[in-house]
Amino acid sequence: MSEADALVAAITGCDTAESLNLLAHADALGVDPLVLMRARLWLDETLIAERAANWAGLAFAPAIPETARFTTRDVPLEALAEARTLRLVLIDREVLFVSPDFRQFLALAQHIADNQTMRRHICVVPLSEIRRFLARRNQKRLLDFSRQNLAQKWPFATAHLDLGFATRLGFVVGLVFLLAAAVLAPFEARPFLVPGLFFILVLPAWFRIAAIIDEPNPTDADRNSLVGDAELPVYSVLVPLRDEAHMVSQIVRALRQLDYPGEKLDVKFVVEADSPMTVAAVKRHLAQTGFELVTVPRAAPLTKPKALNYALPFTRGAFVVVYDAEDVPEPDQLRRTASLFARRPDIGCIQAELVADNADETVLTALFASEYSGQFGIMLPGLARWGFPMPLGGTSNHFRRDVLMEIGGWDAFNVTEDADLGLRLARCRKRSATLTSRTYEEAPVTVSAWFRQRTRWMKGWMQTFLVHNRHPLTLWRDLGAVNFLALEIYMIGMIFTPPLHTVYFAASFVRFALYGVATPGTDALSFVELFTLTSGYLAAILLSIFGLIRLGQGRLIKFQILLPFYWALMGLASFRAGYELIRFPYFWQKTTHGMSQTVRSPQQVAAEVAPDQTGFEVT
Repeated sequence: MSEADALVAAITGCDTAESLNLLAHADALGVDPLVLMRARLWLDETLIAERAANWAGLAFAPAIPETARFTTRDVPLEALAEARTLRLVLIDREVLFVSPDFRQFLALAQHIADNQTMRRHICVVPLSEIRRFLARRNQKRLLDFSRQNLAQKWPFATAHLDLGFATRLGFVVGLVFLLAAAVLAPFEARPFLVPGLFFILVLPAWFRIAAIIDEPNPTDADRNSLVGDAELPVYSVLVPLRDEAHMVSQIVRALRQLDYPGEKLDVKFVVEADSPMTVAAVKRHLAQTGFELVTVPRAAPLTKPKALNYALPFTRGAFVVVYDAEDVPEPDQLRRTASLFARRPDIGCIQAELVADNADETVLTALFASEYSGQFGIMLPGLARWGFPMPLGGTSNHFRRDVLMEIGGWDAFNVTEDADLGLRLARCRKRSATLTSRTYEEAPVTVSAWFRQRTRWMKGWMQTFLVHNRHPLTLWRDLGAVNFLALEIYMIGMIFTPPLHTVYFAASFVRFALYGVATPGTDALSFVELFTLTSGYLAAILLSIFGLIRLGQGRLIKFQILLPFYWALMGLASFRAGYELIRFPYFWQKTTHGMSQTVRSPQQVAAEVAPDQTGFEVT
């Protein structure tokens, strides 16, 4: 029996034939046999480390003593994910705490046999204990990284440095001025104001119409070019959680149903330290291979992007994806994304399609689902196909890890970190794409929950617009003329249209109450004004309708008659967002998940919408 066979037998109790089979399987997949033992035999990490240490004749400890201290300089943050050794001083002795992989165990056993004096200075510990110790000892450095890394890499593209009080106040005052000018356009300075209104409303409408017209014809999904298990890389999954203990079991079920080798999954549950119940809920699932807990110390700003940045140095995957607590991704999403990355080395980010799965619960969820269907099913794929800057969704965005690190990670102070990240990718000339694989999400069930979420989104859009337009000439040079204009048209439409609709909506009611139905003018400017308003509303309605038809949710089309009221709520959220931008620019309004009564699993929610027939990818 070889040394490798003997080590496998010592850990698993397998006979020689079974040991050879396990080693061959690990070699075929390109993974460490110790990881394969955890994934396929459900052996505990601590038990594996202890048995391997006993076989090698080394000391073992389940944990590193808290009194141990470093003898050398700190481990670089970029090396935290792969660190397997710690040289520490314990009382009066220097001890090398190690967590070797399979081949390192074999080499270490041979080395110890030739040098017995080293035995008393080496102690084997579980790998998770190495990472826990490093995380605890590097809290301050990790917090500095999570908040300042982007500013150090890109000092003129952060919400913290580029959003002074005067800038925020000036933007909100300017927005109010534009709203007033738009309301006065039919009555005052019409030759100037009506064309301005045309630019603000019609050009974004044309974007929507173009995306509808340019949507690819349905084809059979191409699943013949999926990468096999052996070629798949390690994939890191970040799941940020705060006060969501009740959601942990659901996201764990969704992750376990992913069609991706468990030994190549690197799942990090990123939990705020002041959420003890959530921490406890996650710990109950850490026996699962690849599941780890990263606890984020309480420190301002209390935002999701800061937490993601804190966990980023611990990720080991070639690719990184973010899932929220309520997400239910289709099981093949990671494999399809890895396959697309493999075929398209020019792509730095892939956005999966987000679908609200509780659309039938209330009128509000129906309207929210309609909005999502147009945005993620038609609009974003259109922007990706045209090569325009693409604001990402807050979840199910997949990155090449090296690209994510290169552009500085997330902006810890931006409350729509996803949109900001999409624009920075474009400024760095990194291509973004969309994928037809779906992630099912929970639409807010109550108006109060929806309003808080939408306020944060609108405030984040305002932040992103201001940050990237603080230096417009630099933005122009980074993007190029066409992409710059496309971005400005799209963002101005996103920010300005909702409050403008609300003001028009209220003014129309007042005008109708006082004067009855107004007769439109017959001059050219009146025609332009009517065309402007009609185009804006029609494009938004058509985007929702075609999005719903594409998902097979035509039953929701009847709710589109209520869109004017939905948009009015969006406008009110925009006004609240403007107030918060001035007073509380970095306040993160947390969305409460788990309020839906819909029973959720990948199979159940997929049955509620049409099967994926729009092709393997949309880029």
